[in-house]
Amino acid sequence: MDMVIHLKEIPRVGETVMGKLHGYVPGGKGANQAYAAAKLGHGVSMLGKVGNDDLGKQLIDNLSNVGVDVSNISCQQDETSGIAIIYINEEGDNSIVVLPAANSACDTDFIANNEEVISKSKIILIQLEIPLEAAYLAIRLAHKHGCTVMLNPAPAPDSIPDEILKLVDYLTPNESELEKLSGTPVKDVDTAKKASDILLQKGAKNVIATLGREGAIWVNKDGSKVFKVEDIEVVDTTAAGDTFNAAFAVGLSENMSIDEAIAFANKAARICVSRNGAQSSIPSRSEIC
Repeated sequence: MDMVIHLKEIPRVGETVMGKLHGYVPGGKGANQAYAAAKLGHGVSMLGKVGNDDLGKQLIDNLSNVGVDVSNISCQQDETSGIAIIYINEEGDNSIVVLPAANSACDTDFIANNEEVISKSKIILIQLEIPLEAAYLAIRLAHKHGCTVMLNPAPAPDSIPDEILKLVDYLTPNESELEKLSGTPVKDVDTAKKASDILLQKGAKNVIATLGREGAIWVNKDGSKVFKVEDIEVVDTTAAGDTFNAAFAVGLSENMSIDEAIAFANKAARICVSRNGAQSSIPSRSEIC
């Protein structure tokens, strides 16, 4: 669940600022991505855990209402549901603090027990708000069963093992995640390409980095391509990355080319940032096409 706070500027270290509580809204990277893919008209099954509380029930109901298969989301009796505290400044940019709670119980046993669900999937989209070893096992199992593997490395760890990167078909960091994983500054399209090249050397096949108002860049062994987005008034970027990832996965599942899938994802994310909220900002298929 997201606790959303609007303020003039995101505080620096040691600074106290006044903010306004926007409210509590369903969120979480994995949930946002599942919700977005379902809203874009695709069949989705989500693996995850919620806590034994009212928030958990709300989160599951919200996903179910949009068509997500929630039969593999379990309730962790001794935990609360995960919460993200989201700070949004006047430009619509955000900083997020995640309290994982029940998400931490998505361990390797939980993933192993759901191998059958993974094996039946065409594409698996993984984010890192669960324990890293569980995420890495999901990647190994998906690769074993011939699934297309997308890894959205958010929140970004200090590094990802090369042997895991080699199993990932599409790595989709944002600017800060790309910078952290590559160990090199990312300030613009050129530096994003250099950082992506470092990850290719470590084993990544395709790096598709989202660059905010600059759009996205796709880098692989054959070269790179930049996908610009039209200017729009930015209201809230909270679910932009999740919407991009989900839309890209939907595009691939519908046999779009990579170019077409990125363009489709850019359109979805562009609409998303023009509205407030996480899941409430995610567009429907009819709004994009």
